[in-house]
Amino acid sequence: MKTNLILLLILVIGITQLKAAELISIQKFDVKPGNSSAVNKINLQKAIDWATASGASLYVEPSEEPYYVDGGLILKKNVSLVGVHGPTHRGTVHSTKKQPVGSVLAITDKENAFITVETGTQIKGIQFWYPEQTIKDPAAIIPYKATIQVSQTSRAQGVFLSCLTFYGEYLAFDFNATRNNACELMTFEHCYGYPLSGEFIRMDYCYDVPRILHCHVNPAAQRYIGGQYSRAVVDAVIAKKTFAYTINHTDNAQIIDLFTFGTYGGILLDSESYGQLTNFNFDCVAVGILKRGSNTKNRNWQIAQGSIIANTGEKVENVHPIIIEGQGHTSLSNVEAFSGGNGALTTVPENQSWDFLLVRGDKKLTVSIFGSRMRNYVSQKPITIENKLAVIQAVACFDKEEKVYNQIFDNQE
Repeated sequence: MKTNLILLLILVIGITQLKAAELISIQKFDVKPGNSSAVNKINLQKAIDWATASGASLYVEPSEEPYYVDGGLILKKNVSLVGVHGPTHRGTVHSTKKQPVGSVLAITDKENAFITVETGTQIKGIQFWYPEQTIKDPAAIIPYKATIQVSQTSRAQGVFLSCLTFYGEYLAFDFNATRNNACELMTFEHCYGYPLSGEFIRMDYCYDVPRILHCHVNPAAQRYIGGQYSRAVVDAVIAKKTFAYTINHTDNAQIIDLFTFGTYGGILLDSESYGQLTNFNFDCVAVGILKRGSNTKNRNWQIAQGSIIANTGEKVENVHPIIIEGQGHTSLSNVEAFSGGNGALTTVPENQSWDFLLVRGDKKLTVSIFGSRMRNYVSQKPITIENKLAVIQAVACFDKEEKVYNQIFDNQE
């Protein structure tokens, strides 16, 4: 019995020492809730500089008050910045004030991206809060730089971004790399926010299987802090004609379980990209999916298991759940579209989309559609074809009259 107790004590001490070795509180480097944002930035950078040699994890110790930190931080290679949270959806709740609590980094710096990530880094379990950002007045929107951006001076590889929540951000993730410093193996998962630029994740020159998993964009993100974004602010975001997610210059992107509400576009699959998009909901958008392609070899997207509610924008003629142009192939399987009104934003008077799919351009492309439900569109036909070279086949679909829709379009026969 005595031997077992000694062994248990040794095990507990060992686990405690292991945890202490793995996670070092940023407060040990004098990053404190009561410090100025300038002091905290200097001290947090010192902590990162120390951690890069060993690959240590820096712990954003939870507190009642947030850590104010200036931007311009560099998360150097090997370092993890870790907090206590899963995604907090609509905000953690202070007992007396309209502000989040826990592992919270508060940002007021208008000149710099908050943090730039290098190779082998991780940011997990943190809330990013912009306390000066407006919730109600579109004229007062502050165009902050990106909260997290990829390195512009080195080839960042293996960056893991998980369980992050953003309140008041303008652009959450700027992963537009350059050709000379292309990034690889980026992972975004369980990230929540509502970017007032309309862009949550933008990615360019990211090769070797980037992943965007389980991410959620919604103007109710601050409901328990300052309230839901006003209809006027949501309308202003939509007016920017940006996409919540943008992918370009990627190899076989894996995109699973995405949601966006109240942005102009759901996702832009740009001309130099290919991959798979599955399990998604793009709600209250003008364009759900815009797919482009620059060649016929591998500018192909397999898109499945999703719904699109396209009902906002300037006029119904410009509202399309799906637009395909350029070259390459697009496979749509079990993708439905329907529309209606919503009080959280201004919808087009018809509360409908123009069609289900718009195909445009002047080069040959191919589209296959299977098992898709198409309804609440104004046009007489669910597919608008403005590209005479397009080859399209729809099988086992249903139109707005709930009639079976099987069609082949091939002007080259």
